[in-house]
Amino acid sequence: QVQLVESGGGLVQAGGSLRLSCAYSGRTSRTIGWFRQAPGKEREFVVGITWSGGWKQYADSVKDRFTISRDNANNTVYLQMSSLKPEDTAVYYCAAGPGISLSASSYDAWGQGTQVTVSS
Repeated sequence: QVQLVESGGGLVQAGGSLRLSCAYSGRTSRTIGWFRQAPGKEREFVVGITWSGGWKQYADSVKDRFTISRDNANNTVYLQMSSLKPEDTAVYYCAAGPGISLSASSYDAWGQGTQVTVSS
């Protein structure tokens, strides 16, 4: 089993940047995905990265603005978010699974989430 803890959320103005972190422990050789959920909306895939870091997949809505990376020595995955927009406002979750998937049901361990709010 994998345990995940997100951090780094907060309030930022449109056009600003934030870096989220996902610290993981337990069964660590897993793909990590970031999802987000805005009020009244379904949870949506943001980006995923394999254990080796050799494969990354981004949602079209964040491509060229968000960057995912991982430091396996420190068991942490980072999500650097730039050029933030009000529509990026959501609770951001990291999750662990056997491979990159756009479907939340493919991930079997989740963090508690961290709130990101982008003001206009």
